[in-house]
Amino acid sequence: MYSIITRLVQAAIVMLCVALVGFLVFQYVGDPVLAMVGQETSVADREALRKQLGLNDPIVVQYIRYVGNALQGDFGISYSFNRDVSDMIAERLPATVELVLLSGVLSLALAIPAGIYTGIHRRGGLAQTIMALSVIGVSVPSFLLGILLILVFSVWLPWLPSFGRGDIAGLAGFQSSLFTVDGLLHALMPATVLCLFQLGVILRLIRSEMLEVLRTDYIRFAWARGLPAQRVYLQHALKNTLVPVVTAVGLQLSSLFAFSIITEYVFQWPGMGSLLLHAIGQSDIPLLAAYLIFVGFVFTLANLVVDAIYVLIDPRIRHGAR
Repeated sequence: MYSIITRLVQAAIVMLCVALVGFLVFQYVGDPVLAMVGQETSVADREALRKQLGLNDPIVVQYIRYVGNALQGDFGISYSFNRDVSDMIAERLPATVELVLLSGVLSLALAIPAGIYTGIHRRGGLAQTIMALSVIGVSVPSFLLGILLILVFSVWLPWLPSFGRGDIAGLAGFQSSLFTVDGLLHALMPATVLCLFQLGVILRLIRSEMLEVLRTDYIRFAWARGLPAQRVYLQHALKNTLVPVVTAVGLQLSSLFAFSIITEYVFQWPGMGSLLLHAIGQSDIPLLAAYLIFVGFVFTLANLVVDAIYVLIDPRIRHGAR
């Protein structure tokens, strides 16, 4: 319990720091009043609006007000869209979540068996081929890979759509394009681009951890007891590689929320990345500040979830916490 409370306090401090950065961006990058009313407005009207918005209050009071509004989901009004920023994020977030979840499922489904195989048969020809392909997946820029996929599977072989989100359907109260065949076809290529980078990282991590674990004494003892190979590899070896793998997966999935910008732009995917690009192009400070806080919240939440999973999969951590 003490460990959980400590983690929550640390997460709260991190989010307060992130909110401070977002507040400073909102406060000192450009003039919010000028962005809202334009240059034709008189000085008196600007000062009246500044007083109405509380921009003349002490900086500490403004920061506390900003944090309070952020806790309620209020990040102000977008300069370029003249709409509530929270509503815009709520509209774009499901599309990004779809890509992140689909790419995460694809990467884990491929990385875990490939990492186990290359760790067991590290000198085999297939294992060497898999490792070479993983290097290519990590090295090729996402925009180039996306363009190549569009060229092959949308132009030369017109099998997959090259842009957009596709049809949306509801299931159990949730609306998603992943519930339709057309939506899955639209999401397949951008999810593949996001998958390949994290696939290479997770695969190589599982392989290195497997190589290290297979040299330990308890694995030798398992072989000496005559346990079947499947049980040794999957139950004893793989289980003890999961702690660093969980860390990598948590960081990779959370980073996709922050760094899916180029992929969404290449495939014209209506998610958070394209919204951020628009905010940068239009100097939409409320949108930029809200996106910064959102990314900080995702990383903080991912670290909390990873810490909780540690306790579940590793008895040593659980008993140490007690």
